[in-house]
Amino acid sequence: KNGNDIKLKLNAKEFDETLTYTGKGAEPNNFIAKKNIETEQFTEQSSQLDNDAFLKLYEERKAKNNAALETGKFDEAFTKYMKKEMFQENMMLLQTYKSGQKMREMLGKPSPTFEYENFDGSKTKLESLKGKYVYIDVWATWCGPCRAEIPHLQEVEEKYKDKNIAFVSISVDEKKDYEKWKKMVADKKLGGIQLIADNNWQSDFIKAYGINSIPRFILLDPEGKIIQPDAERPSSIRLTEKLDELLK
Repeated sequence: KNGNDIKLKLNAKEFDETLTYTGKGAEPNNFIAKKNIETEQFTEQSSQLDNDAFLKLYEERKAKNNAALETGKFDEAFTKYMKKEMFQENMMLLQTYKSGQKMREMLGKPSPTFEYENFDGSKTKLESLKGKYVYIDVWATWCGPCRAEIPHLQEVEEKYKDKNIAFVSISVDEKKDYEKWKKMVADKKLGGIQLIADNNWQSDFIKAYGINSIPRFILLDPEGKIIQPDAERPSSIRLTEKLDELLK
């Protein structure tokens, strides 16, 4: 704000953990910095809790943050802004926990299935891949982060081309972008099994996994059971470590 005179201090190797503000106008910034660290810690801790324990911690956190906001030396505009931000953040944390809980419940269970159009014009069923590990990439032609993973995925496909694993890419492009999907698959020489979902985001397979952002990766065992409903990206070394462990 006009008239503020703020200094900040931090250790670049531990950015968030050491960030502090001093001077006129420091209080709101320190409140946000502290809350951001607390949110990160809460997310890590709560992912391991059962539903009752999560809700207890969730309500305690809300009460603590609201009290800190009400008793802090903040002007009316900041308080009003933060109340809105904290409400949205709390809803996001609740949704993230529920989504994570759903994925934890899916571990080891048979995967939802699909039968989608293949790039070659045929239909491909998940059941036809039984007997192999299956690594699924849910993506779309318009998705920048999805496209960024393509070179890494191609490297992984090449590394494991002689192993007992099938690589499946499922596009959630809309029907109007069907030709765009076909062209990108051809132009980029995309490997593996290239499929397009029958009803983009509303496809049964996509909804069964609760997918609302992409790219999303899924890893299944040779019996079609879920190993990881939210697997590592091809660009992560943790993916090849996991595949090496499974395919040794």
